[in-house]
Amino acid sequence: MKVHLVDGTYELFRHYYALPSHVNADGQEVAATRGVVTSLLSLLAGGATHVAVATDHVVESFRNELWPDYKDASGIEPELFSQFGLVEDAVWALGVPVWAMVEYEADDGLAAGAAMAVADERVEQVLICTPDKDLAQCVEGRRVVQFDRRKRQVFDHDAVIEKFGVPPASIPDYLALMGDSTDGFPGLPGWGAKSASTVLARYGHIEEIPARELEWDVPVRGAARLAATLREDKDRALLFRRLATLVREAPVSPTVDELEWTGPTPEFAGMCETLEDSRLVSRAETLATAG
Repeated sequence: MKVHLVDGTYELFRHYYALPSHVNADGQEVAATRGVVTSLLSLLAGGATHVAVATDHVVESFRNELWPDYKDASGIEPELFSQFGLVEDAVWALGVPVWAMVEYEADDGLAAGAAMAVADERVEQVLICTPDKDLAQCVEGRRVVQFDRRKRQVFDHDAVIEKFGVPPASIPDYLALMGDSTDGFPGLPGWGAKSASTVLARYGHIEEIPARELEWDVPVRGAARLAATLREDKDRALLFRRLATLVREAPVSPTVDELEWTGPTPEFAGMCETLEDSRLVSRAETLATAG
C-alpha cells in the first residue's frame, strides 16, 4: 500500500490565497476549507487509499519557548485563521484522520506519521504531500518521499541532494546555518544556501565542521569569516538546528490501518451545508461506492 500524508495547514493557506472568497449564510468565510476538501477528494479519486492530514490546531508550539521570534499567529488574516478549526472538522467529516497539533506543529505530525507508516512492512511508499523544505529531512530512499502535488514533483533521496546540495539527514543543519525566514530564525551571519550546502556536503553536521577554516578541505568563499562566526555562535546554531529538527514522536494514529478511507461520515452532509457546496456530498459518496 501507499500512504499519503497531507500538510493541512499548507493546503489551507494555499487555497485561501488561490480561491475567491465565499462567506456562508452564517457569515463564516469557507472558501479555503472547501478547497481543501475538494483537493482531498481529488487525491482519493486519483487512487489514494490510506490518507491522513496533519494540521496546526494552534500556530504556536514548544519552539516558541526556545526562540521568542519563532513564527506565531500574528499577521494571519482573521478570515483565514477562523478556518483552522473548520477545516479540521470538515476533514474528519470526510472520513480522513486529522492529526491536530497543539504542543507540536503539523510538520512534526507529518514526520511522526511517516515514521509510523514506514515501520509497517506492508507499506510500499510514504508520500509526504507538502513542498515545505523542512520535510526533506524525512525522506528515505524512494520509500519515504516528498510529493509536491501542485507541481506533480516527487523528491526522493537523490532529488533532495540535487535540490539542496545535502542529504536528508543534513537538512536541519542546513536550515540552522542559512536560516528559515518562514519559521522566524535567522541562521548565522554570512552563511547562505551555497556555503551551508558546500560545507555540510563534506562534513554532514554542524559539530563535525572543523573549528578552523585552515582545516576545511572544501573551497568556500569567505571561509575565515564563516568559521569565526560558527565558533562564536555555535550554541545558537545548535539551537536553530533543534528548531529545524522535526519531532518524530508527535501524537498520530498508531497504525496505518486507521488511515484507510472507507467513505464519508454521516456528518459530512451537514458539513457540506455549512460549506454551501452540496456537490461534495455526491462526489464523496460516488468515490466510496466505487472503492
